[in-house]
Amino acid sequence: MALETYQAKRDFRITPEPRGKQGSAKGNSFVIQKHDATRLHYDFRLEMDGVLKSWAVTKGPSLNPEDKRLAVHVEDHPLSYGDFEGIIPKGQYGGGTVIVWDRGTWTPLGDPHKAYRKGHMEFELDGEKLKGRWHLVRMHGKPGEKRENWLLIKGDDEEARHESEPDILTERPESAKTGRQLEEVAANPEATWHSKPQGGKAVTVKARAPVRKVKPAAPRRRDWPKGAKKAAMPEFTEPELAKLKPKAPSGERWIHEIKFDGYRLQVKIEDGRVTMLTRGGLDWTEKFGKHIVDAFASLPVGTAVVDGELVVERNTGASDFSALQQDLSEGRYDRFVFYAFDLLYLDGYSLLDVSLLERKNLLEELLSDDNGKLRYSPHFNENGGLVLEHACRLSLEGVISKQRDSKYVSGRNGEWIKSKCSQRQEFVIGGYVPSTSTKNAIGSLAMGYYENGALKHVGRVGTGYTVATAQMLYERLSAMEMKQNSFDDKLTAEERRGLHYVKPHLVAEVEFRAWSADGNLRHAAFRGLREDKPAKDVVREMENTTAKNLPISAVQLTHPDRIYWPDEGITKEGLANYYAQVWRFMAPYVVNRPLALLRLPDGISGHQRFFQKHAWKGMNDHIEEIIDPKDKGGEKLLRITDFDGLVALVQSAVLEIHPWGATTDNWEKPDMITMDLDPGEDVPWENVIAAAYELKERIEAEGLAAFVKTSGGKGLHVVTPLEPKASWAEVKAFSKWLADSMSADDPDHYLATATKAKRGGKIFIDYLRNGRGNTAVAAYSTRARAGAAVSMPLEWRELTTEIGPAYFTVDNTPARLNSLSKDPWDGFFAAAKPLRKRKSQSR
Repeated sequence: MALETYQAKRDFRITPEPRGKQGSAKGNSFVIQKHDATRLHYDFRLEMDGVLKSWAVTKGPSLNPEDKRLAVHVEDHPLSYGDFEGIIPKGQYGGGTVIVWDRGTWTPLGDPHKAYRKGHMEFELDGEKLKGRWHLVRMHGKPGEKRENWLLIKGDDEEARHESEPDILTERPESAKTGRQLEEVAANPEATWHSKPQGGKAVTVKARAPVRKVKPAAPRRRDWPKGAKKAAMPEFTEPELAKLKPKAPSGERWIHEIKFDGYRLQVKIEDGRVTMLTRGGLDWTEKFGKHIVDAFASLPVGTAVVDGELVVERNTGASDFSALQQDLSEGRYDRFVFYAFDLLYLDGYSLLDVSLLERKNLLEELLSDDNGKLRYSPHFNENGGLVLEHACRLSLEGVISKQRDSKYVSGRNGEWIKSKCSQRQEFVIGGYVPSTSTKNAIGSLAMGYYENGALKHVGRVGTGYTVATAQMLYERLSAMEMKQNSFDDKLTAEERRGLHYVKPHLVAEVEFRAWSADGNLRHAAFRGLREDKPAKDVVREMENTTAKNLPISAVQLTHPDRIYWPDEGITKEGLANYYAQVWRFMAPYVVNRPLALLRLPDGISGHQRFFQKHAWKGMNDHIEEIIDPKDKGGEKLLRITDFDGLVALVQSAVLEIHPWGATTDNWEKPDMITMDLDPGEDVPWENVIAAAYELKERIEAEGLAAFVKTSGGKGLHVVTPLEPKASWAEVKAFSKWLADSMSADDPDHYLATATKAKRGGKIFIDYLRNGRGNTAVAAYSTRARAGAAVSMPLEWRELTTEIGPAYFTVDNTPARLNSLSKDPWDGFFAAAKPLRKRKSQSR
């Protein structure tokens, strides 16, 4: 926005506000002005490009990361406005009293102009009252909506405060400039800042000006940084590799990057000719199609060597090696993206002895024009543990930490450290077992690693294979069979059962939870072939770790290699493994509750689909039949009482579990309310998040607690624990009142009726889950849809645009939960309160 808009709204013959002009583009001050206009609000202003970018924060900033404060983007203000404190006359735009509530400097994390354009700014404040990390996130408005709404959110760092701690707005109401409060300024306007004389004499109160830091200019290519050396372009530089550590390092010497899940490549550019080399120096230029090659060829550079990773990103935004493998096998190239994280050579100069941050600065300059295919890999300066925790909460692979001033050193002798969210490494395939459910396909692979030249057996991997992958592996491995044992271990009869030995030439990447006491993999899943690494180089990377005390079921799985989600390769065994890892979190929400079940015996691509509340032929004994006290003569309902019951559901191809909101110990008194926020097709995700927070505020205003989870489908569930005292009728009436009141207060965004014709652009607040016999999908239950998403409980502070409704899946959820120090719904039932009776629960 230009200052013309600011100036056009004001009559400077009347208002004492400064007329101002655009200033230098080099400062980085910020100011927050407390503004008692038509209603009290706080004007949040960041200096950018010689003006103050401005947002009106309706409720003021909060130090609680769970609070997402609405920030309406308004016109740019002049830099001189940052010192304004006084009274804007009534009748003028923004009429009312203004004080300088806080001021200081702000430091963007990343490129602020890109972040501003994309609508997600992350920065640090160093003010008198506000400090630490903050976010400004733009919401997607409705077509024709004039206001540009953003959210101001505090980062979760040591400056954050939580619900029980004091509110900074009430704790520090005074001006950071004069120490006075709004009422004092309103009562004595003469002693405030003015832009022009009053009565022939200007009256001012002197205060320190906002401190400004000058951001150093980006390095110019003719000013080579220290360490750059004139040199011939190398044929190949052995890549720097990271050493595996259990924790990310901390300290100011370190920066941290997200670890990608793809192929590490070194890309050479020489006069428009592009060569893509694997970490072993193999030329794979033709393997990835023309889009990536063309993107590199179009860079404004003569010669360069770029280090990075080629990935495929799922809809969640996370890179996925399995998806990359699938695209390669199908000859699909359109989803490939290259993340560049280092620059080794540029226009005749070797950069190996240049400091890391200098190399990254040059790299970011080279990739400044985002073409969608080539992306600069940003870094984080926060404590490494915080970065790793955030990555793991998002179920990413992990973090790479690097010393900011380090040189580029080939091999594992440099200053790079990798910290992973889950156990993951390459293993050698030493044999296979044919599938029992798919013709000419493998059902599981026998894996090993080399130790002192001997191939050691580590067990079988029986999930993670799509149908196409299972058949491809069968074709390749059956041609490599041999009679003698591929492993140097003597295998047991159980380990040999059904096993076909193969020449140990192929390498696979495997994700697993831990090592068992006898040295085997626990809960392992195939993630893809690694044809960029020789089998003889595969050694055990992981430290000795033992699996957490996970439950073991007595239920026998028949056809464990039956594939339930074809595109994700999740088998019956894989689903049972998933539930073993989430059981300790999930049990309270599915045990001893009447259940409605979605069964798909042939998986999600099959034609058989049964929604069942009653028994079926051949049902496992661990699934109990129970009598409904209000329908003693009717068909019996179903429940499970332990982990064996859950595995029995897996054996019966139950892919969705929908419990009642009451237990069988107290049928007629619900112990939870589930409000389902179901958006229409054109509703932005930011609006669903805003609806969840609105619902949370209303529920808490009634003295109840509110928890949130993704649905695994399109929306969110806001769930309230109850002391089981109110009847079904009372609970349903209350939930209906919640939905009706939100719809009545904001009919443009919400509706409480299920009429599909009225759903366009709105969020349906579904309260109907709360009647007797009605159900909602359980926390941690899978969904019978492509992607294998699960319904994931979140802490409120995790509810951001980074996490969509189907972000968490069977594949990535265990890594997330394994990284958490506590249950995301910790204290759920302890927070239960009785439902208070209202005089009216309808409007």
